Amino acid sequence: MIVHRISCRGLLYSHLHAHLKKPSQEMARPSSDLAAFREIFSKAKNIAIITGAGVSAESGVPTFRGAGGFWRTWQAQELATPESFSRNPSRVWEFYHFRREVMLTKTPNPAHLAIAECEERLSKQGRLVTVITQNIDELHRRAGSKNVLEIHGSLFRTRCLTCGHEATNYKSPICSALDGKGAPDPDTQDAQIPVQQLPRCEQKGCTGLLRPAVVWFGETLDSDILAQVERAMDSCDLCLVVGTSSVVYPAAMFAPQAAAAGVPVAEFNMEDTPATMRFKFHFKGPCGTTLPPALAITRPNKILNTYARSQMSGETILHLQFSYILDAFLFVLNMLNTLQTFGST
Repeated sequence: MIVHRISCRGLLYSHLHAHLKKPSQEMARPSSDLAAFREIFSKAKNIAIITGAGVSAESGVPTFRGAGGFWRTWQAQELATPESFSRNPSRVWEFYHFRREVMLTKTPNPAHLAIAECEERLSKQGRLVTVITQNIDELHRRAGSKNVLEIHGSLFRTRCLTCGHEATNYKSPICSALDGKGAPDPDTQDAQIPVQQLPRCEQKGCTGLLRPAVVWFGETLDSDILAQVERAMDSCDLCLVVGTSSVVYPAAMFAPQAAAAGVPVAEFNMEDTPATMRFKFHFKGPCGTTLPPALAITRPNKILNTYARSQMSGETILHLQFSYILDAFLFVLNMLNTLQTFGST
């Protein structure tokens, strides 16, 4: 599929976001009341979940952000551009080959699994969960999520620069010339692979150069994907923002616009973001710890045991199991107290 581009869209986003009502300095901090969130969650029919790098970081996925966020001597934004690929496709393919190979060793964490379980459970109740992710690692799909909008593309899709054909590609390595290449050490020299040996299109009659089917810096989103995102955000009655810094546009404006329209928004993050004060809820901590109880998962042991097989210690599992059981008990107790109070009035 050829990606459709819309000129000046980035400027439009910046203009719209600049005119959103700015939070007052006196505005109260968002609530961290789990029972209050769950009450809203229990009634929501159309839930949008926006996820960012913080979710995948808990699976050990490199974020290439902040101090130390380098591949060799380059930051991601120096390599992830059309201009960089045009100048040195070998170097850029080494970078993406490294990322692909790393991702093939990673597994979905409890946050991914909780979202997938939530979608499956709610779909049986006629309720909709849409995952809008900025991540390109496909961990949501591997966790079992079905309704996923990957707004920045996927590491495991390619696009031909000649015919425009897009295809899924999980080959390891993606081409023989990249085998053993892509080491991130700053002393590693570029492989300088001839362009003819880089990944090529396999469509009949075409041998064009392939590029990763991801959205690079300076590019706009696929208009079809963006239209689906806009429909999901326009129709949602609850929005969750999970592990995202809220600084990358256009995704950074989705939740604030929903909040401005009166939709309850809950943020799950390790720290405050520029958008935190616009939201109704903020739950601080690792997404894999805070999100499953919030989504009232019905199979915490299944989620924990799935993840435990790859990364978690037995002590951590027991701690989280106890945490989820305690949260569930307190939630039920709170609801009983509420019903008792209502019955006595």
